Amino acid sequence: MLREITLGQYYSADSVLHRLDPRTKLIGTLVYLISLFLFTNPYVYLTAAVFLTCAILLSKVPFSYMVKGLKSIFFLLIFTALLNMFFIKGEVLVSFWKLTISKEGFKQAVYMAVRLILLVIGSNLMTLTTTPTRLTNAMEYVMRPLKIFRVPVHEIAMMMSIALRFIPILLDETDKIMKAQLARGADFESGNVIKKAKALVPVLVPLFISAFRRANDLAMAMEARCYHGGKGRTQMKPLKYAKRDLAAYLVVAAYLTTLVFCGKYLAQLVPTLPFL
Repeated sequence: MLREITLGQYYSADSVLHRLDPRTKLIGTLVYLISLFLFTNPYVYLTAAVFLTCAILLSKVPFSYMVKGLKSIFFLLIFTALLNMFFIKGEVLVSFWKLTISKEGFKQAVYMAVRLILLVIGSNLMTLTTTPTRLTNAMEYVMRPLKIFRVPVHEIAMMMSIALRFIPILLDETDKIMKAQLARGADFESGNVIKKAKALVPVLVPLFISAFRRANDLAMAMEARCYHGGKGRTQMKPLKYAKRDLAAYLVVAAYLTTLVFCGKYLAQLVPTLPFL
């Protein structure tokens, strides 16, 4: 399960998405994520899914690798779907014992699950095609207007980048610790929820120690390199826009226009399925 979490990992490949400026990918990802909340109808989600599928094909990241990251949120998907199906009132579709599934609840559960899947895959695609260093530079550039309000933009971008970079490192460390505990006879599967939680204590203690040690080593390394924040710092490889970035912005604008059309007009012209 731990190795199936892909957020924060970088997949090396020679693709159009990998060569894009990180600012283009960051802004495009933000637009895509926001667009999922603009409208609620099947045509909008179908448009978003087609756009995301095309982006995955262009990235040359294996589709199975992208889907693998969904296994880590499987229980969250099931939990949110059940909450929506059983607790939203409306026209009754199925009724058994004291539980009823309404038409509105079923519709909301489907929309919520699809939206969550697209959110996770869209976010993973950005981190899989962008190195942490370039992602940090892109975050700092996008948040630059906040400097007017004396917000430490560079430091915030650096912290976010380090957090993303530490996700795969800590997951790998957790996997090693769990394997070491299993070799010593630990049991993480049997028993009730309380017993399983207690069984994780021998994993959490060395994991926290390892995390603090890595954080201390990183702080010492940054101090040894005379790091004192972003003031006056230059970049070895400054970010530069290219023609492909302009084309990418045009594609994102076309996607957003299509999505608005589907959300405002297509849903009125073409009827959807009765349960959607």
